[in-house]
Amino acid sequence: MSFDDTYKTVAKQAESVFMDKCSRFIGYAIPLKDAQDVKMHLLKIKNEHPKARHYCWAYRLSTDRTIFRINDDGEPSGTAGKPILNVLLSLDVTNILIVVVRYFGGHLLGIPRLVSAYKSATTACIKNASIITEVQQEVYQITFNYSAFSTVMSFIKKKGLSILSQNFTDEYVMLISIRKKEEAHILHEFKGINELFFKWIKSL
Repeated sequence: MSFDDTYKTVAKQAESVFMDKCSRFIGYAIPLKDAQDVKMHLLKIKNEHPKARHYCWAYRLSTDRTIFRINDDGEPSGTAGKPILNVLLSLDVTNILIVVVRYFGGHLLGIPRLVSAYKSATTACIKNASIITEVQQEVYQITFNYSAFSTVMSFIKKKGLSILSQNFTDEYVMLISIRKKEEAHILHEFKGINELFFKWIKSL
């Protein structure tokens, strides 16, 4: 049985501004490949908005709907991070970080309006973004002897695999990417190359 190994994400950063009772909500939609990059993006946005009251955010990674994190950053629990995440789930976009910066306008909004404001800011910045469809890729390291080089390269070319990097010392070490839905088939065929000694390590 086949499965869909594509997903939707944003091509590049997009922004939006939403106002409610003099509070200004500035939304940022940012492409995200690794959770470790979240801190860098937050720091950059905080430096751009040093006088803001809140920097609320949520991110999703991969097509697994359980891989996410949210942060209300001082807003009442459940009024910021969760509404942001719910928009991402509703629109089915992933590998994305949403940060909503709030400048407090002097008027309390109350729980329903806060939830609505963060939802609206998120929806607006995604609407302003260019949505693209990407293919899930798995990264493997293969290691082989020089005598197998021509065989390996011929196989890689035949299967249309992408070489991410290559290095050689005593052996040849190569990083390749394999489309998710072709992964099991490609690895099975690799094992059929008798003269090839290789091992694979999934990239994090």
